[in-house]
Amino acid sequence: MSALSATFKRDLALAWSAGGGALAPVGYFFGATTLVPLAMGAERALLAAAGPPLVWIAAALAILAMLERLFQADIEDGSLEQMLLSPASLEMIVLVKGAALWVAVGLPLALASAPAAIALQAPLHLIPAIVASVALGSAAFIGMGLVGAAIAAGVKRAGVLIALIVLPFFAPPIIFGAAVAAGAGFGGPFLILAGCAAASIAIGPIAAAAALRLHAE
Repeated sequence: MSALSATFKRDLALAWSAGGGALAPVGYFFGATTLVPLAMGAERALLAAAGPPLVWIAAALAILAMLERLFQADIEDGSLEQMLLSPASLEMIVLVKGAALWVAVGLPLALASAPAAIALQAPLHLIPAIVASVALGSAAFIGMGLVGAAIAAGVKRAGVLIALIVLPFFAPPIIFGAAVAAGAGFGGPFLILAGCAAASIAIGPIAAAAALRLHAE
């Protein structure tokens, strides 16, 4: 088994293990997006206006909740030293850790966005675009989240610090993702969102690996 596949399987198992694992953020997302309509009432125009931003803010916060322990546990149990000694590059290992987090949390969030969008009175013809955009947006969140998690890996209870680092970078996916859910479909905002995801996936692992090397020195 290669170092990359072993890392993917390990992180995927950890994401779904203790404390409810990835079920907690997915449950938070699903609860926030389906219970709010009950509190707001059945007025379609109000739900249509508030729904798209709500879906994206809930998705961003759900992923943010998973970032604190992403690299902190690797420092505590010595896994970071093993990563540095691995024949695979640290950038690729970080990318694989992000991919495992996307499979554990991002993909379920994208699937959960379909019933959430229906509960928020989104037009049915927009559901495929909403699901695809949340899948792309969660990849963008995780790509940038890798950087914040790596910078704050040596800090106890670093959730607030990670939020301060990454939330400004979460703004573009939230803006363009909300535009997709508000009616743009697979148009321009979707393509810009795809560009945000590609840039985050390309830059995030490189910057996160550099931060982890500083922790190891």
